[in-house]
Amino acid sequence: MRGLLILSVLLGAVLGKEDFVGHQVLRISVADEAQVQTVKELEDLEHLQLDFWRGPARPGFPIDVRVPFSSIQAVKVFLEAHGIRYRIMIEDVQSLLDEEQEQMFASQSRARSTRTFNYDTYHTLEEIYDFMDLLVAENPQLVSKLQIGNSYEGRPIYVLKFSTGGSNRPAIWIDTGIHSREWITQASGVWFAKKITEDYGQDAAFTAILDNMDIFLEIVTNPDGFAYTHSKNRLWRKTRSLTSGSSCVGVDANRNWDAGFGMSGASSSPCSETYHGKSANSEVEVKSVVDFVNDHGNIKAFLSIHSYSQLLLYPYGYKTESPADKDELDQVAKSAVAALSSLYGTEYKYGSIITTIYQASGGSIDWTYNQGIKYSFTFELRDTGRYGFLLPASQIIPTAQETWLALLTIMEHTLNNPY
Repeated sequence: MRGLLILSVLLGAVLGKEDFVGHQVLRISVADEAQVQTVKELEDLEHLQLDFWRGPARPGFPIDVRVPFSSIQAVKVFLEAHGIRYRIMIEDVQSLLDEEQEQMFASQSRARSTRTFNYDTYHTLEEIYDFMDLLVAENPQLVSKLQIGNSYEGRPIYVLKFSTGGSNRPAIWIDTGIHSREWITQASGVWFAKKITEDYGQDAAFTAILDNMDIFLEIVTNPDGFAYTHSKNRLWRKTRSLTSGSSCVGVDANRNWDAGFGMSGASSSPCSETYHGKSANSEVEVKSVVDFVNDHGNIKAFLSIHSYSQLLLYPYGYKTESPADKDELDQVAKSAVAALSSLYGTEYKYGSIITTIYQASGGSIDWTYNQGIKYSFTFELRDTGRYGFLLPASQIIPTAQETWLALLTIMEHTLNNPY
């Protein structure tokens, strides 16, 4: 195994992958609003090249930030000088990446069927697209593959449609991987796809759903970014579009929707991880989904899967005003979180985006809710920060299994409460 590790490191060097040797992830604890504002000052210091995994929000809400080796001393001195507490969550980011690559390398094998596909390892874009083709070939009466657009760099954007027949039936939308580095989401999406084909006709509750509603599943919502996390930079978050007048690349695809676009909770700087883009729907990856949702016209639930923090969120993110359906959404979220927790005891918090985490403008579920899709929810999957975006592959299946119970709860409610 040591030999595999050395090989993976050498391959990374040959392929020009960005390394994160000596990078640390710090968890910062802010005691009051003044300390929140002080940490926000760090965000504006671009020369430090900080990567906020969980940004400054409110007192008592932890802040996680990846700090390059060259900036560690300066950041720690800054925090200590202002009396702000912190601890090291990840001692060396590269060591986790090496372990991840070693596990993937050891698990490599080309699946000839979805039965032999390895669900407890992370996969490349090509492997996931191959999986889709296998699933469609094995279940032609249940599954079809739709291309809803092409990415900025020309990659196909695929959606799996699960349907038992009929035209323009009410539908449920599920997407994973809008932020490319959140690998647990794409891996869970693959597992969900297989689960749907296994449970239809076997599980009465799920069969009732698919007998009456279609399900659309977009496993890789940001294919360019996802490919880039495998080829160059494992921690890449954004799309790969170019912005005129800037050397920085990409837009945060979950700040690019036409819901409070450009308001607080997104950045106007192209170099920021939360850059909202030049205009709403400027990213073709977003526009493709917007057009699909509008053209379909009968989507009843829109479920977007992110990581990490173990949260189930509903609108709004861009404003403090509560949605008209707050009481119902809150009860659905409570039930879904209870179902999720019933399997492994994983604890989730739930609530509106702005009250549970922070203000975030231009988000997908705010837009879908404003379009009349009542059951609009965002998941933030495991964990709460020990590994962050680098969740070990051993947690893929347990994460997907528990999340499916929450999804099933929301889908059942959607079926039984038509509007």
